Amino acid sequence: MDSRDAYVSAIDVSYSYRLAKRMETYKTNPVLGYRTAGSEAEFLTGEMLVREMKEIGLEDVRKDEIVLDSWEFKKAVLRCRDGDGKLMEFQLGAYQTDFHTNGFQQFPLVYIGKGTSADYENVDVHGKLVLADINQRDEWWINFPVYQAHKKGAAALIAVQEGGYGKIHKSALNAQDIAGPKDAPAFSISQEDADRLKSLLKGKQEITVWFDAESTVKEKQVSYNICGSIPGKCEGRMIVLSAHYDSYFSGFQDDNAAVAMMFGIAKAMKDSGYRPEQTIVFCAMAAEEWGIVNSKYDWSTGAYEQVFHARPEWRGRVTANLNFELPAHAHNKKDAVRCTYEYRTFTEAFLKTIQVDGEAYPEGIEVLCPIETWSDDFSMAIAGIPSVVNDFSSGEFMETHYHSQFDNENFYQENVYRFHHYLYGLMALELDQTALPPLDFSELFYAAEKRVDWELCERTGAEGERLRNLLKWAQRESKGLYETIDKINGDYRQADGEAEKGRIRGECGMLYDWLMKMFQKEQDSFVRLNWHDDVLFPQEAVQNNLKYLNRALSCLRDRDVKGALEAVYGIDNNRYAFLFEEDVYRYFTEYVLEQPADRLKWGFGRIVHHENMFGLVQGLKARLKDKEPDVERETDYLEETAEKQRAYYVDDIRYMIHETEIMIQMIEKAKDMLDYGKSESIPSGKEGF
Repeated sequence: MDSRDAYVSAIDVSYSYRLAKRMETYKTNPVLGYRTAGSEAEFLTGEMLVREMKEIGLEDVRKDEIVLDSWEFKKAVLRCRDGDGKLMEFQLGAYQTDFHTNGFQQFPLVYIGKGTSADYENVDVHGKLVLADINQRDEWWINFPVYQAHKKGAAALIAVQEGGYGKIHKSALNAQDIAGPKDAPAFSISQEDADRLKSLLKGKQEITVWFDAESTVKEKQVSYNICGSIPGKCEGRMIVLSAHYDSYFSGFQDDNAAVAMMFGIAKAMKDSGYRPEQTIVFCAMAAEEWGIVNSKYDWSTGAYEQVFHARPEWRGRVTANLNFELPAHAHNKKDAVRCTYEYRTFTEAFLKTIQVDGEAYPEGIEVLCPIETWSDDFSMAIAGIPSVVNDFSSGEFMETHYHSQFDNENFYQENVYRFHHYLYGLMALELDQTALPPLDFSELFYAAEKRVDWELCERTGAEGERLRNLLKWAQRESKGLYETIDKINGDYRQADGEAEKGRIRGECGMLYDWLMKMFQKEQDSFVRLNWHDDVLFPQEAVQNNLKYLNRALSCLRDRDVKGALEAVYGIDNNRYAFLFEEDVYRYFTEYVLEQPADRLKWGFGRIVHHENMFGLVQGLKARLKDKEPDVERETDYLEETAEKQRAYYVDDIRYMIHETEIMIQMIEKAKDMLDYGKSESIPSGKEGF
């Protein structure tokens, strides 16, 4: 029996399921669950995972200390009397803010609609609880209405999801990261309970309620990432499997089942007697859901701290990170593996060796790129660690069960869980049998070429021809480099004995290090974000802005104010200029542009430009009802803005050229290390290389 068959025979999903359920033991809130960053429940769960790692035979079991902001949510209970005087009681969820009533405290409660600035006109909310409707998935994030309520003097905001999340049932509570300051308190209530409060408020400005809440945020606290390993024969190289052990509610899928699957893979490897070439590390990460106060990038804190502070030596030494999220539920009829661009070729080849469970995934399996910001694998990738994650974000589960009390074992699918044990365990074994990281940089350059607007380059005078030629050259030469890497890895897998494998590893040592430096370089050079946390190439944010600016200008020339506003809505974060006060808009702009790296974590420096169009939006809104609106001033402003953005675009294309040239030099050096000959000369463009 070969190592693959032995591993598959040793898989025991019943073990993993039981561990996932055991992880529900420790709770921050005894009624609702929660296992939050730096809380006692997170600590005790970590201690349990330490014991479990030792029990299944992992070595070098340790607790890596990380610094974060902690959140302990113990309770939020609201009481009021119905029309007949009967006392009603509601359990509320919470966001990561600081609020203490010290027992039941009386408050006036008002309903404020969607909680935009216009909803507060002629309404006094000072010292009151504010009930507001939100749709975080389709409209705006929780931090904007919460901070708006805070600026108006409200004691706290209570949000009800009217859509977007928690759509499984009207009794669903929902939890998300707050992305705001801790002194603007926020809680959540179900649609069912909110409807009962709204019925009491009919014909009234406010009602009296009693609120008992204990939600504590402390800055600069300590938590732990829990690691254990199966030592490899080759010192200094690792494969890291990861999942996060903090959670909302019971967190069965997100992320108990993922942590437990990681343990199940580790146990199957140990039970099968597998001896890895590279050390295989299993890391349960703390504080994925939230871990830092007042930052737009307040999730994935545990992973970021692990690779940038607790274990920076992992950078350049980890061949791959396999991260797991919500793996015991089929989110679509087709499964997907999401990875960094450079691992697409390897992953697609590997999947051809896999027998997909047709009942779990009748439409098979595919590969998606790039890594998104939703989970810990993004922090790993930008640290220079090629990353893979089971795709989970595109299915309806995210809109229905996710981050609610309905994320429980009732929606467990055993065949899906078993297939993911099989798939990702074998992927780890396949990666382990490599002398070089299977990085195909051509996929990055293919994607970069597709994401440039070549017509816009021509219109702005950007050096598009030069960039396109360089990208095509880089594609071709990267593909040749990968073919040689793949051949070396094939020779390594077929090597006869440890001595021969050791010889190949030794000969490839410098190239291994160089390839990892290349991966880190392209992450630094080419990975950017927009204001909605989408992963972009550096020129794309301005490219999108220019598209909307041109549309807005066209509308204004036709005196179409409504159309112009709709276009401006898509520029940077200006959607928030429509409905919230300028202080709120500016607060959540400046805290991205002006905070230091230790506050912005994985998002630092990845938004490059910003257009503040608050004044323009207000001016256009004032002209919406005019039959013949005078929009000359707004048109002039947009034309000036477009000119500035065009200059940014020229600079961004020039930057892309410069960084691609550096990557070409690195490819050349990698080829020199392989000693398989020089390529044809680098293509010429408007300027020399």
